[in-house]
Amino acid sequence: MVRGLDHLVVAVKDLDAAFRTYSALGFTVTPENRHAWGTSNRLIQLDGFFIELLAVADPELIEQPEEGAFSFGAFNRDFLTRREGASMLVLESRDPERDRADFADAGLQTFEPFSFERVANLADGSTARVAFDLTFLRDPLAPKIGYFTCHNRYPENFWKPAFQNHENGAQSVKAVYLLAEDPSDHHEFLGGMTGQREMRATSLGVELQTPRGKISVLTPRAFRDLLGEEAANAVHGDVPQIAALEISCKGLGETKTIPASDLFGLTLVLSPAFP
Repeated sequence: MVRGLDHLVVAVKDLDAAFRTYSALGFTVTPENRHAWGTSNRLIQLDGFFIELLAVADPELIEQPEEGAFSFGAFNRDFLTRREGASMLVLESRDPERDRADFADAGLQTFEPFSFERVANLADGSTARVAFDLTFLRDPLAPKIGYFTCHNRYPENFWKPAFQNHENGAQSVKAVYLLAEDPSDHHEFLGGMTGQREMRATSLGVELQTPRGKISVLTPRAFRDLLGEEAANAVHGDVPQIAALEISCKGLGETKTIPASDLFGLTLVLSPAFP
């Protein structure tokens, strides 16, 4: 089973400021939602993929991690003590039990299963029930990146056309870019997590094509060569890290890059969507 990109968690200190900035770029951003474990989010929905803008709303509700159990709230709280930016890479799940069996076969470290429900706030002021099953994993060579798969139990309540209509023409995820000193160090973990054993080694790094978007692991120098000086200079923090997200936009004439320094720690590449 090959898993596509599901979403990217972008940890920010000021959720309202992130809302204003992404809205000014032409994105439709959902109303704020709250989690029972102390975080809050706003989402940017694309075609089967979304950006989760996430902040710590109530630190007192965050649970500390325990042996074998992953704390989503604590991970993002601790991430924000170092910097803002993309904290977690998430893949789609059609069968959580199958995911866990596949990850065990691949020798990957997983944590206890985690499921939750919440009320989603919709654009018209109404609410809907949503629920998710998460399978958290750890790459020992990239401990500051969070990884998990996400099974959406009520997709009909989650995905809304009103949220997927963006003034800037944003349609779909094209690529997620990771930075690593040696990209080949991470091919076993990413291959096992995605289920995609066919990957391409290039002069820039390693690429894995998933059913929804590409994962590209680059050296810092290759990142500079590919995305430019301004994007490279805006990189903050240790590697490995998630450094950039590329989105295809309908009607866009030329590629536009917003460096991480202007966008809460994540470089955003808006590229033309060709028919």
